[in-house]
Amino acid sequence: MRKIYLDRTALPGAIIVNLEDTEIISAGTTIYSMGVHDRNEEYQRYANDYDIQFIFDDDIPRLEFFTVPHVDIMAQDSKGGFIGTVDHQCDLESNAPICYINKELESFKISENGKDFLSKVESWQDNMKPYDKITVYRSKAEAETELEFIDLSDILPLL
Repeated sequence: MRKIYLDRTALPGAIIVNLEDTEIISAGTTIYSMGVHDRNEEYQRYANDYDIQFIFDDDIPRLEFFTVPHVDIMAQDSKGGFIGTVDHQCDLESNAPICYINKELESFKISENGKDFLSKVESWQDNMKPYDKITVYRSKAEAETELEFIDLSDILPLL
């Protein structure tokens, strides 16, 4: 079966692509940010106590990498790493694995899902295990040298 990749960073929202005899794999790295009005003492406690700085609209980091599969970043730490959900939009109530990508672009699995992550948040850094199900590229251009991407340029203006 042929594998082709769908760049989630170029899409305005949800889209379904179906091609015969082809596996479509979501790729790219996006940021899940919250409105500034959502910032509260609980989020500050996560930053102070656990070094988990959730991302808000007034302080969105610039990502210098591209992942396969898609990773939706929800937080960062003081070491330059990022926390996100794998192949799923950030939702701590979903069953999507939670990962960590460090500044050396190495990926780690933190927990099986958001509920597990929150139940062990005080020791999240101790729970990291190398995660070979994510490939981290320095850019989409680098990924394109190895992978075939769907060209959505014909239909994106319609969306």
